[in-house]
Amino acid sequence: MKYAFSIAALAAVGSAGPVVTKRQAAAAVTDVGILNYALTLEHLEDKFYRDGLKNYTEADFAKAGFDSTFYANLREISYDETTHVSFLSTALGDAAVAECTYSFPSTDPASFVALASVLEGVGVSAYLGAAASIMDKDYLTAAGSILTVEARHNAYIRSSIKQSPFPQPFDAPLTFDEVYTLAAGFIVSCPDSNSAKPQLPLKAFPTVTLGTTGPIKSGDTIDLLTPGYTLAPKDGSAPIYAAFVSVTGPIYADVTPMAGGFKVVVPKGVNGQSYVVLTGCKDRVTDDTVAAGPAIVEITNPYPSTA
Repeated sequence: MKYAFSIAALAAVGSAGPVVTKRQAAAAVTDVGILNYALTLEHLEDKFYRDGLKNYTEADFAKAGFDSTFYANLREISYDETTHVSFLSTALGDAAVAECTYSFPSTDPASFVALASVLEGVGVSAYLGAAASIMDKDYLTAAGSILTVEARHNAYIRSSIKQSPFPQPFDAPLTFDEVYTLAAGFIVSCPDSNSAKPQLPLKAFPTVTLGTTGPIKSGDTIDLLTPGYTLAPKDGSAPIYAAFVSVTGPIYADVTPMAGGFKVVVPKGVNGQSYVVLTGCKDRVTDDTVAAGPAIVEITNPYPSTA
């Protein structure tokens, strides 16, 4: 239940930011902008861990079932994130964006660790999705070095909450806007000075939240909620599909409209921390075709998957 709370909290963001066409976005993507995008995520993770270690003591974690070894490793994860911020800030120099003000919904050590697992998973997908856009090989190597460490963080924390540390053979990449949609819900405000820094032209898609609690596996029907807005007219004339993100290409599923959202059957081929967007196109998923999302869905299939 606490893990489901963390997923819902992460996905609970509203539509924000300017609409940017695919051609405009492509023209504006630069290595410096990508590094500031990475720095923005590292600032968020760094502050998240610093706040968690300030708000909850080693004794608090022990009462929640996390031993001293885990607490020591958590401090090391926090150190890693602080070091990532320092590394990227030094590389960017005067072009570096500053830390924003954030709001994190964890209320105790258990929910903090559950949310840490989700954030680390998003971080892995963010670096993976950005890799193909980085032109400078040195920057690509640096980003890859951070990606591998974030993946270790994610595997360790997943294991600590009794989830598979490596639930599928391939991680799922997310686009810049998909990551921004998930991250924006934690950002309260940013320094005015950041607007003058070279950044990517990001937009947040409308919110999709998971309305189903408890364990989920392929073949299960889940609810995808679209709070506060409607994607299709009541007569269903505008088609909407669910697309589960995969490195080998989206896995599409038909949806059934319901009050406040859609029902969809989880398809085969996805496992672990997965992402689903709602799209009006069934043959491709781009930032131009995504109607809403992503929502984060933790899927637990037997491994190797027999679902």
